[in-house]
Amino acid sequence: MSSTRDIDNLIEMMAKLPGLGPRSARRAVLHLIRKRALLLTPLSDLMQTVAATARECLNCGNVGTEDVCDICTSEKRANGELCVVEDVADLWAMERSGVFKGRYHVLGGTLSALDAIGPQELRIPRLIDRVATEAISEVILALNATIDGQTTAHYIADQLDGQVTLTSLAQGVPIGGELDYLDDGTITAAMRARKSL
Repeated sequence: MSSTRDIDNLIEMMAKLPGLGPRSARRAVLHLIRKRALLLTPLSDLMQTVAATARECLNCGNVGTEDVCDICTSEKRANGELCVVEDVADLWAMERSGVFKGRYHVLGGTLSALDAIGPQELRIPRLIDRVATEAISEVILALNATIDGQTTAHYIADQLDGQVTLTSLAQGVPIGGELDYLDDGTITAAMRARKSL
């Protein structure tokens, strides 16, 4: 029996996390072991707590520790705006920006014929139900500018046509972006979405 089997197993498990390969996982585990009291023990305790309490919001699909998340229960956010995103990471990115003050709806992915992902595999039926039953005046489609993202946006737009105002995020040149480093699709979108000065 290897004296490092548990450590090796931890490294293997850490290497499965996004952004960590085997080398990064080894460095992270070694750092955690060296800082056991400061990092490893509290991290272990928090991971057990989150494993026991984390759940998806029954209303929007966000992740929290209650059946309905803080965003959905906040009266301040009941302004009629509903931002539709692909996954929770996109919701968190929008929240970090602090620019959106309404509520969210997490689809859980995008439509994909190749992967056999249809509307029923996503939270699209729940979205349609929310628009019908909640006081929603605008649905903002904040989906990624991919083929599957755009296909999903068009499908949702067709389903909600005439029920609410539908908008999407602007696309194009990012702040601080240099044209030489942008792909053709971004430049094309920027040209089509140009505005007067």
